[in-house]
Amino acid sequence: MASQSGSKTVIYAALAGNLMIAVTKFVAAFLTGSSSMLSEGVHSLVDTGNGGLLLYGMRRAARPADKTHPFGHGRELYFWSFIVALLVFALGAGVSFYEGVIHILDPHPAENLTVNYVVLGLAVLFEGFSWRVALKEFQSVKGKMGYLEAVHKSKDPSVFTVLFEDTAALLGLFFAFAGITAAHYFDMPELDGAASIGIGCILGATAILLARESKSLLMGEPASPKVEARVIEVARADPAVEAANGALTVHLGPTQIVVGLSIDFKDELTAHEIEICVERIEAAVKERVPEVVAVFVKPQKNATWISRREAILGDPPA
Repeated sequence: MASQSGSKTVIYAALAGNLMIAVTKFVAAFLTGSSSMLSEGVHSLVDTGNGGLLLYGMRRAARPADKTHPFGHGRELYFWSFIVALLVFALGAGVSFYEGVIHILDPHPAENLTVNYVVLGLAVLFEGFSWRVALKEFQSVKGKMGYLEAVHKSKDPSVFTVLFEDTAALLGLFFAFAGITAAHYFDMPELDGAASIGIGCILGATAILLARESKSLLMGEPASPKVEARVIEVARADPAVEAANGALTVHLGPTQIVVGLSIDFKDELTAHEIEICVERIEAAVKERVPEVVAVFVKPQKNATWISRREAILGDPPA
């Protein structure tokens, strides 16, 4: 719950900043005719809408299980994160690239550069604040992992999505500043359009990275090795268990995990005693690992578990 609260704080901060920045950039683009400033306005508007979609996805994912979704709706967050990536690519990158090409083909100098510089300065302040909030939250959950490793292993796309968007926004502001300044200094308005294309490339790369991570989560990623180790430890501690062979896990949401346990029960147990043991293990696992929403236990000899795991995953268990 603390992580979810932190994610919402990050998104609310980004929403407030992006909305104010988008309005300011559009006004500046209208007054000055700057192509890169217009691209930046579209970028901020897309980021504002994306924040709303992430909040919507988090609210939908929090709904309880029902007949049509017996394990809950956790993957809705992953779905909407993927939609956000598509919007960044289609609207943010696409419009920026198109606007840049049009400005190069039909160049016209930007007017009133002071307005552009004031807007860019304010945008850096707003984006910098949102980026700092997102970075602080991401650092609190990544631990000692590197940034790319933490993104790859994260099961909550909301924080790193905002962090990536804010990072792309700050890079885009730099491109806009460079393009506007160079176009004025060299008296080449085409450079303003080139900056807009550069902004589109940044957004395109960001969208591809977000889409790849969201797709992986949407298809189903396993729980961390530490979580799997805790589950197996609980199973092995039961007196009726001869050996806990291993576990297969999958995330249905940031805090929703389904576990499949392979257990070798003691030979002298009756079927009724095994049933009681399974119920005991399920309750103990859910108590020890609150993220687990369902546990499926398969009575199985260790040799059978190893051969079937190799057939499914292509590698023997550690």
